[in-house]
Amino acid sequence: MFDTRELGRRPGALKRVSRTVEAPKDLGIEVIGVPEGATIELDLRLESVMEGVLVTGTARAPLSGECVRCLEPLGQQCEADFQEMFSYPDADDRSLFKDTGDDAEEEEDMLFLEGDLFDLEPVLRDAVVLSLPLQPVCDPDCPGLCSECGARLADDPEHQHNEAVDIRWAALQELAETIQDGEKDDVNGAASGADEKQEK
Repeated sequence: MFDTRELGRRPGALKRVSRTVEAPKDLGIEVIGVPEGATIELDLRLESVMEGVLVTGTARAPLSGECVRCLEPLGQQCEADFQEMFSYPDADDRSLFKDTGDDAEEEEDMLFLEGDLFDLEPVLRDAVVLSLPLQPVCDPDCPGLCSECGARLADDPEHQHNEAVDIRWAALQELAETIQDGEKDDVNGAASGADEKQEK
């Protein structure tokens, strides 16, 4: 919770805050996120306005996850910017939205000060999650894993497999090879016949 009492409801009053907090649980997506308990650095600007307190800030945090191509662990840094209005509990909120026709929906999305305090976690969670890469990779050129054996291709750029024949297709391949051999014999026989004619 952050305290706004020093601003005192004086429009234009300004306060800057720098603080480190511990990351809450499940701050991230399936493949990457901020580890629970990791240090998040916050730089905040609190500005008193007529309706409440406008909070503008930046959050910096370490990320932990895995490359979506080769599944290797990776560590990155996250920087997320955000801005949110925390309204006074007794503010005439409906007057702010009287022309929109969406009073109930707008008010439901609003955040309010509790006394002179506000909880930044919902805003922080949204900002950090939206800043995360949906497809994190250890390297932009990561080639991923071998589709046959699962080997990491970055460790062995020359990695390859001899073509293995599916047993279900073995008989067909043998037939194809027999036909190819027969065609070669026919071609060789025709060539020999042509040579004999030329000699005559």
